[in-house]
Amino acid sequence: MEYFLYALLAALALFVVVTLIRAAFFKEKKTELPPLPDEEVDEARVLESLSQAIQIKTVSYPEHERVDWEEFARFRDFLARRYPLIDKKLEHEIIGDASVIYHWRGKDSSLEPIALLSHQDVVPVTPGTEGDWTHPAFSGHNDGEFIWGRGSLDMKNHLICLMEAVELLLAEGFEPERDVYLCFGHDEEVVAAEAAGAKSMAELFKARGIHLDSVLDEGGAWLKASVPHVMDGWLAGIGTSEKGYADFEIAVNAKGGHSSAPPNHSALGELAVAIQDVEKHQFKTKVFPFLPQLLKSVGRASSYPVRVLLCNTPLLMPLVRAALKRIPIAACMVRTTTAATMANGSPACNVLPQRASAIFNFRMMPGTSIADVEKHLHKVIRNKNVEISFVKGKEASPFSPTDSRAFQTIARLCKQMNEKSIIAPYLVMGGTDACFYEIVCENVNRFSPFEITAELMSCTHATNERIPIATVAKGVVFFKRYLRQMAQA
Repeated sequence: MEYFLYALLAALALFVVVTLIRAAFFKEKKTELPPLPDEEVDEARVLESLSQAIQIKTVSYPEHERVDWEEFARFRDFLARRYPLIDKKLEHEIIGDASVIYHWRGKDSSLEPIALLSHQDVVPVTPGTEGDWTHPAFSGHNDGEFIWGRGSLDMKNHLICLMEAVELLLAEGFEPERDVYLCFGHDEEVVAAEAAGAKSMAELFKARGIHLDSVLDEGGAWLKASVPHVMDGWLAGIGTSEKGYADFEIAVNAKGGHSSAPPNHSALGELAVAIQDVEKHQFKTKVFPFLPQLLKSVGRASSYPVRVLLCNTPLLMPLVRAALKRIPIAACMVRTTTAATMANGSPACNVLPQRASAIFNFRMMPGTSIADVEKHLHKVIRNKNVEISFVKGKEASPFSPTDSRAFQTIARLCKQMNEKSIIAPYLVMGGTDACFYEIVCENVNRFSPFEITAELMSCTHATNERIPIATVAKGVVFFKRYLRQMAQA
């Protein structure tokens, strides 16, 4: 027994020594990349273009009749005036209500085209909060530090910088080898819309027999990752997949009646029990390869004490998984999330509800389908009289490869444009238009080339959405370089 304890202590000591030594060499590999030639960009013009774009209220709603379609027409007219070379030299067509495809023909039609996506629409400003904005939500105000307004981060910044890049390339005489498509949806913010503009555009490509070499859409960005004595970098998260989305209604029917003679449990009370059943039975956690890769990338860029932990992620993954699932903002990386978001009951305070209902929103991990969510609900809700109805949704995306030309081009450009970039694939927690293009493309990546802090990121869809003017022109440079490389053979 004593020998066994000595052997165990020796093995433990060896493990600690090996771990410490391994961590010392677990550093980011310095790869010398050739510098890129400077790209000419008129920053003042780009900022003015973005400001003007924000002033056009292209707000989308689930209800078709609530949308001001004249604003989308104004936006198309604005693009035509602001980008005359694109308007003249690129073919363009309107798809559905207001989505637009621009087609830039390449010199070699045998090469697979590339597509770059954006969306024209923005979310509405919450009624009653208009006065909370430092500058009006659709002012596009430039105060010398930020451009303010709805769409400044999501995602007229992306769309405008892409258009500026193409206009400049046309002016410079650049001719792509392969076809380039610019696809701008009109209802990306209406999650899982049945007649989504992006869906219509992707289906049109499929019907025309067009298979895309690659797709680039919004998703990740350069996110400031600065912790004193730990790291000083910019996390360039390239989204290679996105979660699915599903809304389900659960409902209880009852006799109703006057509230002065209630049963032990009204329909609302029974519904509350069912809601608790669902919340108490969260989906199991699952670690996909992107998470160890993400932790590994962060670890290599961290100081020595942190590297000791992150260089042994594979061994510590059970502990990492257990820790992540207890932190809401992190749990979404390892499991399908469950959120009770809406509820309805009686129309009056003194009336027992004849029907009580609640909506659950699920964001599914890849590999978990809408059908799996429905089975889960039937399993965990004990009251089998509860009605379960699917409302709307879309399946999770498959993971795109990280060894593709497209992913490697984005990663290389990030490093060349910001030497402090920490490159990592990741799973997009929200939704993008990119998911619809999986029917015609296997290399779908999600990255917006802007340097943003976590504080600013939290303003997306919220009050005081704004973008630092210092990062806007960088977006144009990125798109010019991306097109120069990806549009070639």
